[in-house]
Amino acid sequence: MQIVRIGLDLAKYVFEIHGVDCQGKVVMRKTLRRDAVACFFANLPRCLVGMEASNGAHYWARVLSDLGHEVRLISPQFVTPYVKSNKNDRNDAEAICEAVGRPTMRFVPPKSADQLAIQAVHRIRSRLVADRVKLVNQVRGLLAEHGVVIARDIPRLRRALADITGSSDDGLNELVRVLIREVQTELAELDQRIASYDRRVRELFRNSELCQRLGRSKASAL
Repeated sequence: MQIVRIGLDLAKYVFEIHGVDCQGKVVMRKTLRRDAVACFFANLPRCLVGMEASNGAHYWARVLSDLGHEVRLISPQFVTPYVKSNKNDRNDAEAICEAVGRPTMRFVPPKSADQLAIQAVHRIRSRLVADRVKLVNQVRGLLAEHGVVIARDIPRLRRALADITGSSDDGLNELVRVLIREVQTELAELDQRIASYDRRVRELFRNSELCQRLGRSKASAL
């Protein structure tokens, strides 16, 4: 039995494997728990392994590459056309195995650990910015219900919150005033965390040749 190509469907705990020989004949269908995957591939002769470029794929790409296998990641949208039956993990593994063998298939370059770390910084920062937008919109709506209208401008909102918490003659309900103080504190904390991530991004940019190349390519495209 000579496996030349494998489709590996990733999951949190249970992975599905679909392997074919050089003629495209199915020679293996196997279910593995997460902790058995590395050991299985360590004892397998070198072959081509395809995976969807989903959560965890870049980690497993490094693990299997270190074990000597050729790993290719495929965008999930390019795997879907090869699913022959109802979508489930076993059929997905078969579809991945089929897709990775196509000569015209486009693949996703695996990311290094450093690239994933940079990506994590940007993702967390984006989530914090989204949290701040939600908070700003909520407090603007709350104040509008009490006749206080503030423009869509965070600096103006900060000034308005300072005025409200520092005054007691604007007719606001005292409970609302307490809530505004809490929101003001929450907004300040988000500002500090976002500023911290901004500093990290700038530091990463200064120390990463890849980030600088991307920055230069974007600038030249404008």
